[in-house]
Amino acid sequence: MADTTGNTAASQVGEAESRPRKSSWRYIGPGIVVAATGVGAGDLVATLIAGSNFGYTLLWAAIIGCLVKISLAEAAGRWHLSTGRTLFDGWASLGRWTTWFFAVYVVIWGFVYGAAAMSSSALPLQALFPNVMDLEWWAIACGLVGLVFVWFNKYSVFEKVMTVLVGVMFVVTVYLAIRVTPNLGDAFAGLLPVLPDEKDSILNTLGLIGGVGGTITLAAYGYWVNAKGWTNTGWMKVMRLDNRVAYATTGIFVISMLFVGAELLHSANIAIASGDKGLIQLGDILEDEYGTATAKFFLIGFFATSFTSLIGVWHGVSLMFADFVTRYRTGEALKGEEVASGERERSWSFRGYLLWLTFPPIVLLFQGEPFRLIIIYGVLGAAFLPFLAGTLIWLLNTSRTPAQWRNGPLSNAMLAIAGLLFLVLCLKQIWDQPWADFF
Repeated sequence: MADTTGNTAASQVGEAESRPRKSSWRYIGPGIVVAATGVGAGDLVATLIAGSNFGYTLLWAAIIGCLVKISLAEAAGRWHLSTGRTLFDGWASLGRWTTWFFAVYVVIWGFVYGAAAMSSSALPLQALFPNVMDLEWWAIACGLVGLVFVWFNKYSVFEKVMTVLVGVMFVVTVYLAIRVTPNLGDAFAGLLPVLPDEKDSILNTLGLIGGVGGTITLAAYGYWVNAKGWTNTGWMKVMRLDNRVAYATTGIFVISMLFVGAELLHSANIAIASGDKGLIQLGDILEDEYGTATAKFFLIGFFATSFTSLIGVWHGVSLMFADFVTRYRTGEALKGEEVASGERERSWSFRGYLLWLTFPPIVLLFQGEPFRLIIIYGVLGAAFLPFLAGTLIWLLNTSRTPAQWRNGPLSNAMLAIAGLLFLVLCLKQIWDQPWADFF
């Protein structure tokens, strides 16, 4: 049935399908995918370090981060369902500048992110099986497995695998949060919006809010909604429930890791490295504190976290790229039914971008990251969320969207807050780049 499986709804589009579906847990799917993809190892490390540095003080900021992302993903999903058009088709209606921005972004971002995602997935595997092969070969293996899996499977299978891996992530993070015995009194106090009494506390707080739960994957949410078979306004209530489940799940992951940072690291004044290697250090600390079994259990969760981000991007961003190529070649409006049919997942552009994410980045695994490219990657990545928030405000407040589904005051306020937040973080990212060494 089109209600419960992906890629089958296109043949059943009609007036009956436009009747509102009752919001039901049995439909949940794209939200699980976006939560799993959006929360990578880097997000968990950032939250862990926040707990290590500030205890429970910034718990409120992590929760606000989830609420901000709910508004962005809901807006993307609402555009797809209310217009029947894809998000890239909406962007194209705003002018050619959106096409150029996306084209440059998706090519450079994919090249650098491919290497980062493969390395992140490889780290826990090398820690679990230290004498099997070098990190670079583990990374290549992860990339190839992701490539083969996404290449030969449609959305319905992809969603099921992501759900299993999310279950592993959930069990591991919640277990760790309980294992460290959080101070619930201090945790509740952390819900009050208080800034740490340290230098750059405002920027650190904004960084935590902005860093929770995804970047381009927020834009991919609407494509996963369509791939699930949801292509019209009859699915609006279901999509909104699905989206809330996504960021409730994200909130649980983030809060759990903040608890671990606050109790295990902050109380013992232990510092860990930023980036994925910080999680390897955490595994060593867990082994010293709670034994080998707990450490290995954590590494399994670390792998699930990293690999869901890998295959999520391999699938979701490839869908977006395929949409971009089709729109550019034909100049025609693109429909959500085409995504639901599975046609995009079989296209040469979808599979071409899969290859781009997998093979060229292998060079970076062996030769290191090129300095200038990393700077451009950082700037483009920081600019994407202001671009997403700003364009969604534009699209959802004009005649491009049916009047019934345009933004209300709350949606506009949340998207405006998100846009300003990400603009500040974007400017800081640009300012912090070593431009003197770039030229």
